[in-house]
Amino acid sequence: MRKQYLHLSAYPCDTCAGPVIAASTAVRENEISKETDIKHVGAICLSCGHRQEKATEPARARHLLPIAWETVAVVDARHPTAAFVEAPKHAGLH
Repeated sequence: MRKQYLHLSAYPCDTCAGPVIAASTAVRENEISKETDIKHVGAICLSCGHRQEKATEPARARHLLPIAWETVAVVDARHPTAAFVEAPKHAGLH
């Protein structure tokens, strides 16, 4: 039962003190195995766009619980977001 996990953390931006969101993905082969194939997706401040990879002392990162999903085929491994489907536009909504 192979599952992928998304790990998210948040910490203050050194530039504007806004929220930085950092993400990584990992894989578990079963419920009791250790995570492997860990990939850092990146980090960005939601307020100013600064790309800050880790929290600067004395601030600490707050880690959210990992989000699990079943493994799916990747459309283009170079662009992980290519696997997402764009939502259809609804009439009258722009």
